[in-house]
Amino acid sequence: MKLSDFSYDLPEELIAQTPLQQRDASRLLVLNRRTGEYQDRHFNDILDYFQPGDCLIANDSRVIPARLQAKRPTGGAVEIFLLRPRADDCWECLVKPGRNARERQVLLLGDLTATVTSVLEDGNRVISFSASDGGDVTEKLKALGEVPLPPYIHEKLGDAERYQTVYSKAEGSVAAPTAGLHFTPELLQALRDKGVKIGYVTLHVGLGTFRPVKVEDPTTHKMHSEYYILPQATVDLINETKAQGGRVTAVGTTATRVLETAGRQGLPLTAQSGDTDIFIYPGFEFRVIDRLITNFHLPESTLIMLISAFSKREFVLDAYKHAVEEKYRFFSFGDAMLLR
Repeated sequence: MKLSDFSYDLPEELIAQTPLQQRDASRLLVLNRRTGEYQDRHFNDILDYFQPGDCLIANDSRVIPARLQAKRPTGGAVEIFLLRPRADDCWECLVKPGRNARERQVLLLGDLTATVTSVLEDGNRVISFSASDGGDVTEKLKALGEVPLPPYIHEKLGDAERYQTVYSKAEGSVAAPTAGLHFTPELLQALRDKGVKIGYVTLHVGLGTFRPVKVEDPTTHKMHSEYYILPQATVDLINETKAQGGRVTAVGTTATRVLETAGRQGLPLTAQSGDTDIFIYPGFEFRVIDRLITNFHLPESTLIMLISAFSKREFVLDAYKHAVEEKYRFFSFGDAMLLR
């Protein structure tokens, strides 16, 4: 297995820059993961592929306004990117430019003071925030920050809620679990009306999701770690679904990573939380999910490796070739796939 095995040609104009006006109006490429056959549909046709007794598991993480514009006391501009909380009012951050962001460096943003308390091995900084007026630091960070968009999106987003799923609630991601962006409250209710039960996990998506694989042997790639929660209610739903012969459909690679992390400990599942650095590539044995809803992913990314593991690399690349020919929209604001 080589990195180049997961490459494909994508014209830049097919990278979706803005979301569609109607979330579930996106196109849906339905791929039979065992035979390689595919169909062109629309996302609101997805009801046709569910049966009573199935369950749908989605990631309810919400994107935080993680991008902050700060200044050095001398006036130089600095960008602070919140990565994950460390303690009260203390965050692990990415700082650009980071050259002079040494320990005890003070940065200013609004009425907040940001002090670099340590420099980590990977170059990230731990920053302590304090408010000059004694106010709530978390609320001030929310007010000052912007919701970050992936580096391949160059258009300004008019409504920040369009980069959130309609069921998002657990704040902590710096990128959206984008497969869920296609769902509307009405479509979710239609699934429930059909007898499909819906459960949620939480995985806070980190910047590592955009980290390119730089080694020709992907198995030597160091996978990023992300915090997840698999609650008891979702565990009960999945265990019951499987016991009764229903199918488990994961919404996105993030929900998949949570479920298959838990699945490595065996079935039935147990409630749990922690950090996962699971890396799923061809040869992986899936134990929990039966189907996967996902967007189209970057060439040579860990995400296209995951869906190639769930199907077959040749089938996935053939489906991607078809999607390019048919001018599907790619990546975060793009169209979707159902691997069944």
